[in-house]
Amino acid sequence: MPREILDIPLANGAPGSRRSVRMIRYGAADTRPKAYIHAALHADEAPGLLVAHHLVEALDAADMRGEVRGQIVVVPYANPLGLAQFVNGDHLGRFDLASGRNFNRHWPALGKELTSRLAGRLGNDREENVVLIRRAIRDLLEERRGGLEVDSLYTTLAREAFDSDLVLDLHCDDEGLMHMFAQPEIAADLTDVAAELGCRAVFSQPASGGSTFAEACVEPWLKIAASFPDKPVPTACIAATVELRGFIDIDDELAVGDIAALMNSLRRRGYLAGPARPSPAPLCDVTGFDACDIVRTPVFGIIVYRTELGETVTDGQPIADIVNPHGIGEEARITVRARTDGVVVTRRLKKLVAANQVIAKVAGARALAHRKGYLLED
Repeated sequence: MPREILDIPLANGAPGSRRSVRMIRYGAADTRPKAYIHAALHADEAPGLLVAHHLVEALDAADMRGEVRGQIVVVPYANPLGLAQFVNGDHLGRFDLASGRNFNRHWPALGKELTSRLAGRLGNDREENVVLIRRAIRDLLEERRGGLEVDSLYTTLAREAFDSDLVLDLHCDDEGLMHMFAQPEIAADLTDVAAELGCRAVFSQPASGGSTFAEACVEPWLKIAASFPDKPVPTACIAATVELRGFIDIDDELAVGDIAALMNSLRRRGYLAGPARPSPAPLCDVTGFDACDIVRTPVFGIIVYRTELGETVTDGQPIADIVNPHGIGEEARITVRARTDGVVVTRRLKKLVAANQVIAKVAGARALAHRKGYLLED
C-alpha cells in the first residue's frame, strides 16, 4: 500500500503556535514486524535529520517496487519544540526551555502499571502474551492526557513507538565515532545493526533513574517478564540509541552510506523484501558503559587535545591539556589523562570549557571502579 503521511498536532501549546509531529508510515498500521525510526529528539543534533531525509527517499523507492513487507514508521524530526528553539541566533535543542527537561530523559516507565493491569490475564502462549501486552501498552498511552506541551510530545511519540518490534533513536555526539547504546538484555540482538553502521563502540547500559527514550521502549517487557516469571514474556521491543558520529559529520555521502546499512538491516529482519547482503564483521564487542571513561576537566580553560578521535590510548596517557587563560608559566596548563585502556570515541567540539565538563569518552573493556550511579551525561 502507498505510504501514509500523518501530521499529529501536539496539545497544550500557546494560542496561535500549535505544533505537530510528522510521521511517515510504510505498510499498513497493523502489519508486523514494525520498525520505528526517528531523528533529532535532541533537536540540535542534525545528522539524523539528513539521514531521515535519505531514508524516506530510499523507502519511497522500495515502496514503489512493492518491497515493503512489514511496517516502517519514520519520524523525520521527532521534536518540533526543540527544533524551534533559537535564542539570539543559537539553537538550543537539547533541553525544553519551558520546563528545563532534557528531551531524552524521564520518559514514562509503564511497566509497573502494566503489571497491575495484566495480573491474571497472561497465559502460556508466548505470541498471545505479546499481542495482549501490546494492546495494554496502547490502551494505557491512549488514556494519557494533560500536562505540558512537552508531555504531549512524549505521549505522541510513545504511542507510535512503544508497541514496535524495532526502535532506533538517532542522535549524535560532539565529535564522535559511530556508536550505540542498548540495554544488556537486548544488546546482542542489535550486533548486526551495529556492524552494518560501522559502530566503533556498543555500550550495554542498564536502565536507571533518568530513562531515555530507548530505555522506556524496552522497560515494559523487562518489568512484566520479571513480575510473571512463570509466563513466557519475550522482550518484544528491541531499541537502541544510535550516535551518528558528531555534530559536524553531515554530508550526503555519509548519510547515503548509513541508509545502505539501515536498509540492509531492515531487509535482513523482514521489513523489506529481497535478499540482504551478509552482515559485515563487527568493529567492536559489546561492552558495559561502566567500562567507558568519561573524561572531565578539573578546571576552567581551553582544551588542547593530545589525542585524536579513534586513537587507541592506555591508562594514564595524556588526553588533553587545559590551558587556564589566567595562569602564568607551568601553572597555566593542567594535563588530563585517560583512566583506562581503550579507544577515544568522542571529543568536545567547543574548546572553551568550565570545570567538570566532559571533554572525551574512552571506550575500554573493563568496568571502572570510579563509574557510579547514573552513567549518562545530562
